Formats: sequence, structure tokens, C-alpha cells
Amino acid sequence: MLCNNIRNIGNTLVITGNFNIRNNDWDLSFHYYSTYSEDLFIIADSLGLELSPSTNPRPTRYTDNPCDTNSVLDLVFLALNN
Repeated sequence: MLCNNIRNIGNTLVITGNFNIRNNDWDLSFHYYSTYSEDLFIIADSLGLELSPSTNPRPTRYTDNPCDTNSVLDLVFLALNN
């Protein structure tokens, strides 16, 4: 289950949160495509939202385990075409 924030600010809908989905669409250090991200994109699309591109790409989760890599899990979806 996705635990995120959905806010309607005036006529603007924004979804933010730690989605716990690794995917090479937003995390270039991750070399795979997650099937869970397809559901996320379907939900966003049904709300007229798109993944907001990062202006400063960097990990949003830093691991303490030296065998793991840092990752991007926090995402923002916005109505970019309005």
C-alpha cells in the first residue's frame, strides 16, 4: 500500500512521498525497471499528473549497509501541463 500525501492546493494537485519503488526512470544508479512503478504511473496519469523531473538528482535514501547502494525513493508528481 502506498502511504503518500495527496493535496489539492487551489486547482493544483500534488502527490509527494517516499514511494519505496526503485526504478531506472528516476534513479540512474538502479539498472532495472520495476513493475510496481507501472501502477504508480497509471494512478498519476488517471489524476492528470506527471513525475516532476529533479533539478538536482541525488539519492533520497542513504543506506548504512556497505553492500547496498543509496537510492531515490522520494518522488513528486505534478500537473505539469496546466
